[in-house]
Amino acid sequence: MKSKILLFITMSSFIAVTAQEPEKKKTMEIYGFIMMDAGYNFDQIHPDWFDVVRPTKLPTFKNQYGTDGNFFFSVRQTRLGFKNYFETPLGELKTHFEFEMFGTGVDAGQTTMRLRHAYAELGKFGVGQYWSPFMDIDVFPNTVEYWGPTGMAFFRNIQVRYMPIQGDSRLTIALERPGASADQGQYAGRIELGNVKPRFPLPDLSAEYRYGAKWGYVELAGIARKMEWEDQDNLAPDLSGDALGWGLNLSTNIKIGKKVTFRGQALYGEGVQNYMNDAPVDVGIRKTGNPSLPIEGVALPVTGLVGFFDINWNEKFSTAIGYSSIDIDNSDGQTNDAFKKGQYIVGNLMYYPVKNAMMGIEFQYGDRENFNATANTFSPSITKVQFSFKYNFSETFFKK
Repeated sequence: MKSKILLFITMSSFIAVTAQEPEKKKTMEIYGFIMMDAGYNFDQIHPDWFDVVRPTKLPTFKNQYGTDGNFFFSVRQTRLGFKNYFETPLGELKTHFEFEMFGTGVDAGQTTMRLRHAYAELGKFGVGQYWSPFMDIDVFPNTVEYWGPTGMAFFRNIQVRYMPIQGDSRLTIALERPGASADQGQYAGRIELGNVKPRFPLPDLSAEYRYGAKWGYVELAGIARKMEWEDQDNLAPDLSGDALGWGLNLSTNIKIGKKVTFRGQALYGEGVQNYMNDAPVDVGIRKTGNPSLPIEGVALPVTGLVGFFDINWNEKFSTAIGYSSIDIDNSDGQTNDAFKKGQYIVGNLMYYPVKNAMMGIEFQYGDRENFNATANTFSPSITKVQFSFKYNFSETFFKK
């Protein structure tokens, strides 16, 4: 009897000690994927963007980028990232460094290293390059076309952020680098005025609030920014000016049963095109009727819509299908071929043969509408079929 009691006490002590042992804490994650895309473009697009669908990069006249019908291969989506976790007297310090091989800006069209994230977070504060609070990355559908929905707010920006509420429901406020561009090119190209240079006396101010629930979430984000431009030409007229850029972005994920998720976004603003996934200039030309100052700069209104369904048929197959659009209210001084509206449609069937591996086929369509379509009967569009193969890898290291 005594031996049984002793054994019970010993086992109880062992269970208690085990339960009190702290969980292993992560110190580093190395992750990424190797991805190859191959497909056929029935139409044409700017050669720097041969493997994506971007309505802003479609031709403005027939055969501007050669002839229709081209096969393409690409590994530019391949990605590598590192996450580190450090214990400090103020709590856990998290860092996030990630890059891919998709060149933009001066490297547009190239397979080259491109920084995605360089970010650190301690408690309720974060600094570095990360998703702008004005965008919602969870709206991005389970597609293999790299660039994504044309009407989506999509921008990684350098910022300082404060997160007073964290978790499924969250509140984030940030000061962001002004004058940045999603294409990582020079912002001067986003002001459609000759001989002017941009000036940004203040950082962009952005914020988001997300309410999370079992059915999904709803999020409202906003941004405000001060834009100025100075005429560097001493000759009259002086085209210097300024404008207030602002925007509101309402987004959601809604779970429909166990297999379907709806991803949606509705956005409206003025002078926030550089925060959009695929948009032209933020500032355009408006005629004044004043002989001494015949034109002036004005922030252009923009509307963005996204609606996609992600369907998980079973463990082996999934589908994403949906539509997105962006619409610019052009100013009357813009050229006839200035970008006005872009539309984007994608549908796919993905297959997951084994863990960490994916392959699939995707239909992609996009079209472009210019400011004054009646002056030019050419109506550009793009239709593509893409085959993608992806292998994910990851390794997590724990504190001993």
